[in-house]
Amino acid sequence: MTQSLAARFEADIAAAADLAALEAVRVAALGKSGEVTQLLKSLGGMDAETRTAEAPRIHALREAVTSAIAAKKEALEAAELDRRLATEHLDLSLPAGEWPRGSIHPVSQVMDELTEIFADMGFAVAEGPEIEDDWHNFSALNIPETHPARAMHDTFYIEGSGGHQVLRTHTSPVQIRTMQSTQPPIRIIAPGRVYRSDSDATHTPMFHQIEGLVIDRGITMGHLKWTLETFLKAFFERDDVVLRLRPSYFPFTEPSAEVDVGWSMEKGRRVVGGSEGWMEVLGSGMVHPRVISACGLDPGEWQGFAFGTGVDRLAMLKYGMDDLRAFFDGDLRWMKHYGFTFLDVPTLSGGVGA
Repeated sequence: MTQSLAARFEADIAAAADLAALEAVRVAALGKSGEVTQLLKSLGGMDAETRTAEAPRIHALREAVTSAIAAKKEALEAAELDRRLATEHLDLSLPAGEWPRGSIHPVSQVMDELTEIFADMGFAVAEGPEIEDDWHNFSALNIPETHPARAMHDTFYIEGSGGHQVLRTHTSPVQIRTMQSTQPPIRIIAPGRVYRSDSDATHTPMFHQIEGLVIDRGITMGHLKWTLETFLKAFFERDDVVLRLRPSYFPFTEPSAEVDVGWSMEKGRRVVGGSEGWMEVLGSGMVHPRVISACGLDPGEWQGFAFGTGVDRLAMLKYGMDDLRAFFDGDLRWMKHYGFTFLDVPTLSGGVGA
């Protein structure tokens, strides 16, 4: 019986024209309900003398079928590879510059650059909803109902929410949500879209912002200054970036500081670096104890700093763009001039800029 089965399966294997047909033969012989498998299962019901006689034959049948299938599979795969090598080819005569015409928007490129820099400093990326409730966007950040930031001319309120939902005006609510859900120490950046009712050459109703937050024990303004200095030098790829911290006011930080960087004139254009003048690029400060308490943490134990800046503004400063509105016009000529190719991947070793 085993000899006839061996002859039949050998013929079926030889006749298999492709891998699918070969798999069907394997299942018929060695599958859970295959003929060879059933013979193996029958050994348990045989008496000792019969089992002694039949077991070697059945095991030999299984080994023969298994080996034949493996050999046929190898032959079919080799034949398929030969066919592909004979039919598929790369035309080396095509022009080398035929790349996809699409480009990466400067905002997306700068987002990647910022993420690369802060990841190297140990920061994680945190995200949150763009439609926020009143508490996360204002109250938890020490912005009372009478604060001018809540005015209709500055904030987009969601119709039908009774004034309780807004398009987030900053990514600071992401910091609140992180402090509520994560046990310190915390070190995050929160990039994303934000919305304010404003529009001119340097403001748009929707723009991009990145904020940073560090919560730990013993955090000081010195840690904040070092972080910002390291970040700005890496981003603008210049060692002569000089910072100036000016006292300021933000409801959610105390003390607060506006951060200016020195600039100089190069080829008739103002660029970051040097000390011919100052320009504001960041807002920052130590996280207000009320904000820490609102998130369920003890301000006597945990301290921290936060900072925020516009991603679009950083892109304008680094790559020489004059009008923020052009970022969202969809002009292909502008994108062709300022866009990046898909190979312009920012790295700290090769330089974050293109």
